Amino acid sequence: MTDFDPSQHRMIPTQRWFEDFVLGERFVLPSRTQTSAVFAAFQTASGDTHPVHYDVEYCRARGMPHLLAHGFQTLIHTAPGAGLFPFMVEESLVGFLEQSSRFLNPVFADDTIYPALEVTELVPGRTTGVVTLKSTVFNQRKELVLEGTQKFLIRKRPAG
Repeated sequence: MTDFDPSQHRMIPTQRWFEDFVLGERFVLPSRTQTSAVFAAFQTASGDTHPVHYDVEYCRARGMPHLLAHGFQTLIHTAPGAGLFPFMVEESLVGFLEQSSRFLNPVFADDTIYPALEVTELVPGRTTGVVTLKSTVFNQRKELVLEGTQKFLIRKRPAG
């Protein structure tokens, strides 16, 4: 196959630049059930050993139905890399600038969460712009469990 071009081997065929984003555009991320394996992986990665996250009897003694997910365990599912956003900006992404979140409702073991990102602000600069994404996570009961923002510095389309 002599006509193969590695630069054309992309998840998203068309590169996007700051000017290509529009307010209200949504990026849905994969839903995830918070299984015991997810809890164990998060404990390993975070080093958090508080029993509210890993001892179901401790939780039940305090009126919770199951293990309580750490807030960051929920937050990590809003990582844009779980969806198509980073593949759209392979050449234009300068950096991840900031992130903030509010944890609104508990997430328990066996809950399924549904994260999404939405463009809420576009601030142009001379050669780059800041794209602000609102992050939301709902559970299977349609309750908003997390909301926040993420900001990315994206290059404008090169001249020519």
